[in-house]
Amino acid sequence: MIGLFDSGLGGLTVIQRIRERLPDADIVFFADQAHVPYGDRAPDDLFALLCANLAWLDAAGVDAIVMACNTSCAIAERYGWPSTRAPVLDLIDSAATAVQRAGHQRLGVVATAATVEAGSYGRTLRSAVPGAEVWEVAAPKLVPLVEAGRIHDDEARKAVDAVCRELPEGLDAVIYGCTHYPVLGEHFMDALGGEVALIDPAVMQAERAAVLLRNREPVEESGTIRYVTSGDPAAFESNIVRIMGEDLPQVESITDGRRERWRRTGSS
Repeated sequence: MIGLFDSGLGGLTVIQRIRERLPDADIVFFADQAHVPYGDRAPDDLFALLCANLAWLDAAGVDAIVMACNTSCAIAERYGWPSTRAPVLDLIDSAATAVQRAGHQRLGVVATAATVEAGSYGRTLRSAVPGAEVWEVAAPKLVPLVEAGRIHDDEARKAVDAVCRELPEGLDAVIYGCTHYPVLGEHFMDALGGEVALIDPAVMQAERAAVLLRNREPVEESGTIRYVTSGDPAAFESNIVRIMGEDLPQVESITDGRRERWRRTGSS
């Protein structure tokens, strides 16, 4: 069973990529919507949430934790990864592998404010790709728009266009530094044109997950997805239907009191 977490709906884009590679894998996805957006939070708070979320997935008995939150990966690069029983796949490492494979040199990264402030993408990409030039741009308006379901309206288009105008010309590729952003892919394509590649790290993340699980003892699974949220389960269910195309997904809720217990356990 694969475990994922994100601050909200962005993790669904990673699940879609995993489904392409591992259609029969069982998945548990925790959306920490009580604390979305992560990108506006202080580093210490983000690290506490990271510890809590990893502890929750470990306790759920997952075989691998496939990160679906770039901001949490950036915080882990700064503070170090908390100890877990299950192996963890880092999204930023997956982005670097994808860039290496494609041979890109001039790179833009669009991410949350916390991810950009951490500078993890720039350090990782420059280390993985000698001579790479990296520009990181914060896009704090995008996650709230996705969470609100305002994907196709004019405000989303304008917000993406404004972010892309902050990037320099002549880029080889732009990396989605937040898993919410592929949902806005049509707007990024319109703003950047066809000559700039768009890199979704979730594609490489899913490939790495398939390799990791291929090397483990095979277990027969049924391809079920367990959806859990710390926010509004009814709203989460409607967004799963909209983004994933599923009919009547089963959504579980974690209460605030139970969530605080997991945070203390993960941070001790």
